[in-house]
Amino acid sequence: MKDVNKGLIIGVGFQKTGTSSLREALKILDYRVRDTTNRALVPILQGNFDRILQMLKDYDAVEDTPWYIIYKELDRLIPNSKFILTIRDEESWYKSVSRHIGDLKSANHEYIYGRGKALPKDDKKHTIEVYRKHNNEVIEYFKNRPKDLLILDFTQGDNWEKLCPFLDREIPNRPFPHYNKYSQSKRAQMSSLKLLRKRVKYHLGMKYLLMMGLWKDRD
Repeated sequence: MKDVNKGLIIGVGFQKTGTSSLREALKILDYRVRDTTNRALVPILQGNFDRILQMLKDYDAVEDTPWYIIYKELDRLIPNSKFILTIRDEESWYKSVSRHIGDLKSANHEYIYGRGKALPKDDKKHTIEVYRKHNNEVIEYFKNRPKDLLILDFTQGDNWEKLCPFLDREIPNRPFPHYNKYSQSKRAQMSSLKLLRKRVKYHLGMKYLLMMGLWKDRD
């Protein structure tokens, strides 16, 4: 089980806000980072946070989907954690996330953006509202705990000089990573068979959640 006294570094920024760059930076600083996963959604919907802690027991940090949605629960369960909110301009973020998700509906995205609203490209206003609401709620949640939250905007030049003091780490003698895990070119290179498999996998995942009665509308 996770050592709850050790704390965790928790990325609370939405996908496509520089989460991959944050992950690579934390790795350079010798943190073990848990990336995005589909496996966490079922225990989250079940309220089985013992299972979530088990999934995180070998890691020092988490970032991307779906970890940023459960930051309050992780804060409660893992005291002494540090939280990093990555942000970027709403318009550029929307273009990026719409391109990234495209027309691939997944259970994770249904959970984040709402039932029937998994595709950002279909509803710009709603997608930006979800993004804005999340960021505002994170800032409000930590307003009396400024030492526990760092806000980073890599598009504005934030780098080691902001990250390392927050984590009490020395600035490494290497450039800050700017990493885009899933570029548009990679989507274009994806084979039609691989794309079909992904669609089927996502479809079956959502069917499973419905069959198990796990879907509940988020507030």
